[in-house]
Order: sequence, then C-alpha cells, then structure tokens
Amino acid sequence: MLTLPKPRRRAPAVQSAYRVTGLGHGGGPPVTFAPSDHVSFFDPMSLRRIVQRGAVAAAAVLGLGAAVAAGAAPRPPNVLFIVIDDLRTNLGCYGDPVAITPHLDRLAARGTVFRRAYAQIAVCNPSRASVMTGRRPDTLRVWDLNVHFRTHVLDVVTLPQHFKNHGYRTEAVGKIYHDPPKFRDAPSWTVPAELDDTEGVRGKYAHPDNLKIYQPGGQRGPEKAAAAEAADVPDNAYIDGWVADFAVERVRVLAAQAQPFFLAVGIRRPHLPCSAPQRFWDLYDPKKLREIPQPQPPQGAPAVALHNFVELRGYTDMPKVGPLSPEQATAVRHGYYAATSFCDAQIGRVLDALRDAKADQSTLVVVWSDHGFHLGEHGLWCKTTNYELDARVPLIIARPGQPQSGAATTALVELLDLYPTLVDLCGLPAAPGVEGRSLRPWMEAPNRAGPPAAFSQFARPFPFKDGAETMGYAVRTDSHRYIEWRRFGTREVVARELYALPGDALYETKNLAELPGEAARVRELAGLLPPGPAPLRPAERP
Repeated sequence: MLTLPKPRRRAPAVQSAYRVTGLGHGGGPPVTFAPSDHVSFFDPMSLRRIVQRGAVAAAAVLGLGAAVAAGAAPRPPNVLFIVIDDLRTNLGCYGDPVAITPHLDRLAARGTVFRRAYAQIAVCNPSRASVMTGRRPDTLRVWDLNVHFRTHVLDVVTLPQHFKNHGYRTEAVGKIYHDPPKFRDAPSWTVPAELDDTEGVRGKYAHPDNLKIYQPGGQRGPEKAAAAEAADVPDNAYIDGWVADFAVERVRVLAAQAQPFFLAVGIRRPHLPCSAPQRFWDLYDPKKLREIPQPQPPQGAPAVALHNFVELRGYTDMPKVGPLSPEQATAVRHGYYAATSFCDAQIGRVLDALRDAKADQSTLVVVWSDHGFHLGEHGLWCKTTNYELDARVPLIIARPGQPQSGAATTALVELLDLYPTLVDLCGLPAAPGVEGRSLRPWMEAPNRAGPPAAFSQFARPFPFKDGAETMGYAVRTDSHRYIEWRRFGTREVVARELYALPGDALYETKNLAELPGEAARVRELAGLLPPGPAPLRPAERP
C-alpha cells in the first residue's frame, strides 16, 4: 500500500469491483465492473519469457560464480535506468510545494539532484536517441518522430549495448526508445524488450466511453480520446502499473544472479492522456492549484518560437482552435499532477523491490525525463519549444557509496552527459564518439563550478514531412537563454531571442535580443552555438 505524506483525503481501498469516472466523456452515470473485466497484466507469453529468463539467470549464476571463485575482478554495480515521459521539474525534491512525489524525493535524499539539467531537444524520439547514443541530434540527424537513430549512424553503440559488450545483462521494460515497434533496437538488449510499445494494448484508458473512442494503433478509430481520465481502478489497469509489475519481477530475478544487470524501465505518464487511478487525483484539490504563471508569450518573441499545441488539440475534449476554457485548463493541470504522483508510485514499487532483494546498495539508480512540458505558461501546452520549461528536466543519480548524499547541484548539465557518466561510475572503458561529459565531479563536489553552458535545439515547422525549414539553436548560461533561428542547413539567421533567466528562473518574460545594450552579449552567446548540419539530401529526408 502506498503511503503518502499528509493526503488531503484518504484514498479509497481497492474493492472487488471498481467505479470509473471519465473526464470529458463521463456524461453518463459511473460504471462499475469487476476485476475480470480488466486487461490481464501478464499474458502467457510474458510469463513464459520470465521463466525462460530465470533459467538463463541460473546458468549465469553458476558460470560467473566459478569465475569469482577463481579470483575474477569484483562485480561492478548494477544499473537501474528509469526514464519518464514528459515529466517537468514539478517534484517535491525540486521545490514544488504542491507535488506529492515521496518516492522520487526519497531517491533524491540519497543521491544527487541536478537542478539545471537540459534535454537536447524537446520531443521524445530525438531526445531519447541522443541520450541512448551519447550523440547530439545534429550528429544523428534525428530531429523528429520519424527517423530511427541508426538511419544515418548505422554502427553506433548505444548505452545499454556498451554495457552488454562489457559483461552486463541488459533488459528493458516500458518505453525506452520511441514507442512504435519500428524504433526497437535489438542490439541494445540481451533479450527482447518488453512492453516497449502500446499497439494493441489498452493501457491508456480505463473508462468505457474512452475505450470506445480509443483504438490502439488507429485500427478502427482515432488513437486519442479524453485528455485526462480519473478511474477508481488498481494501478495495473493502466500501462505504467503493468510496466511496474513486470519491472518488479525482473528486479527479483536479476538481483539473484551473479552477472551485473542494466535494467531500463520506461514510465509513460504524465504524458497525455493524463490517466491515473482516482486515488492520485484525490491527493490534489484543483481549487488549490496555483494560477498559471506567465500565461502570455514572452514579450517580443518571434512567431517561429511558438506553436499551436496541436498535440493537445488532438484529444476529443479539447478545442480545435483558440485557448482552453478555465475548466479544461484545470482538468489538464489537475490530471498532470495526478499522473505525476501515479508515476512516482510506480517508481517507488521498483525501488522497493530493489531494496527487498538487498540490491539497493549494489545498484546505481538514475531517473530522468526526456523533456519538459508546458501547462499553460506562455500560452502554450505540451512541449516542442526551445524554452526553459520544455528544455529543463529532472535528473537524479544515486550510486552505491554515494558521496554528498542528498545534495543538489546547480551546474548546467545535459542529458547527453548520462552515457559517459554511467560508463565512468561503473568503471567501463570509455565509448568512442560520445559527445557528453561525465557528471561524476558534481556528484562528488556539488558546489563546484559547472560547465559554462547547456545546449538545446528545435526545428520548425513541427511536425515536418519534407525536412525542417528552420532550426532554432539555444544556449543556456548561468544568467541567460539565447536562441538563434536559422534557415535549415545554412547560417542565415531569421530571428533571435535573448532572455534573462538568473538562477532557477523558469519563465522567459521579455526578448532582449534587439536592445543595443545587449549586442555584445548576443555576439558572445551566438559564438557558442554550433554551425548546424548541412541540408538533408532528398534520399535522407524523413
């Protein structure tokens, strides 16, 4: 049973039947149905794979046990690698007074919190590809949702692949790379990834009205129904509860073997739809959610920097044009917080399994989000900008024998740094071609001076079919964010943005780029940006 600090209302006990209330499609009376009506969260093939993996693990124990007895090198730490979809820094350990995230806060208390960590690009496929390969989006030539990272860099060795090549058993459950099956990467894993796509899996919704609309894979209807859903159901009525069930089982098996493991766990919420069991909605009073800060676009922002949040408009209870109503905005924001607490609870179950298996002191844990998210700030919803709320992400690393436990660093770091960091902390040989830096120095001395800048980018228009027309390159320094919009493949600058963002500031307010007094700063920051890639040839276009 999940224990949360000071809940506003007692969460209802799980009963033998479940009452479901949908948002946006819940006009009728609540629906009650029995557990047998729910999706089974382990199909026979999955159970068979677990048994088979247990047999393989037992063989590994016997083989590696003999190696240890013969005087082999001590076992390196395991890695529990947790990625969350669309999670911004609305967490207790990042100072949000509203968020109820006790399990991530507990991890932060024994690890290092990177308060200013930045994604390389604020949409999932290229961001995850960048992290998993240690390459920037321009190196991979991956900027959107259509291109696999091996399209242009075929022989790249991914992060888990590097661990596999150096004696680790690598497994994945949930969304690690982009969701569709075509983005799977077999070389990364010792065995095929599990639950890595949702085609054919009804894990996004539980309300019958939403299930009538949502058809996984778009086979008989639209893939989107309501943007938010509260349902009085068990956690594993949704895909992330299913993923946590599977991950808990894998931790138990992997922790018992002698071979070190790299287990990647992908949590899909709080990505839309903001679906979560009712008990997580009950943690928050929507009337007490803070008003949307900075609800207007930054003063003087160029049109190319903004967007029409088409991702949210695709949900059937959202407006196709114009702003959200106050009620719609509150429902999405309430749902986002509920989904964040739901996500936190699933991670807590996996962390508890690690502790119960007595592997928490021999396992390095890293939690990160692929990018941030807007919840009405700047008049925007979702991601796909170069602004602070989309680029800045949570990043927590806890290692065995952690020095400076519970410390936070304000060093400017990048998700690109995860690959070399984990390789360094686990004592593996450095991987060639990796573009980031190890974050070990800031884990050992959180107050040391950080890198001078962190970089992000995003293309317009988005999504694009025949290649990007404009690429925005952003540099974040200790005090400012500078963005340069260029014709794709050239250095022709079509727009500039400069915002003062001292310290932990999250909201761009006024574009200073054209002020005469900022000319020197603009030149300095522009000089830090990369030249950008050459134009895509027709055969390379997504």
